[in-house]
Amino acid sequence: MTTPARTPLPALDVPPRTRPSNYPPVFAARMAGRQKRALGDAFGLSRFGVNLTILAPGGESALLHRHTRQEEFVYILKGHPTLRTDEGEHALAPGMCVGFVADGLAHHLVNRTSEDVHYLEIGDRAPEDRASYPEDDLQAAYSPEGWTFTHKDGTPW
Repeated sequence: MTTPARTPLPALDVPPRTRPSNYPPVFAARMAGRQKRALGDAFGLSRFGVNLTILAPGGESALLHRHTRQEEFVYILKGHPTLRTDEGEHALAPGMCVGFVADGLAHHLVNRTSEDVHYLEIGDRAPEDRASYPEDDLQAAYSPEGWTFTHKDGTPW
């Protein structure tokens, strides 16, 4: 592991994650337009994560999902993504923010514009979290070793 930063640094100096997605390959391909920089990890933060995420035109933040234990917060820095939830869609703009409670709305962002979208995503690292995906045959469980994905019937991917 890299030594955590001890002084301020430009967010864009934190290298993007080398693996763009933890999803099984059939779903990971949909994240090709997403780039995450793990800002919290750069400082050794372990209780919550902070990512600077960039969505290229056509990119998605994640599959439509909800967590059982994790809370999430998103702050739009640049661009105009669309927030999709299981209750509808909302146009977002720089300076707007949104939060998601555990077991709340299923959500994700999509970039339907011709410009990159930049946003901060912040979430706790709740142990024993699970995620459900209402539009896809996927479910996930989190442990200290990372995410494990299965089909909705429990069979492994």
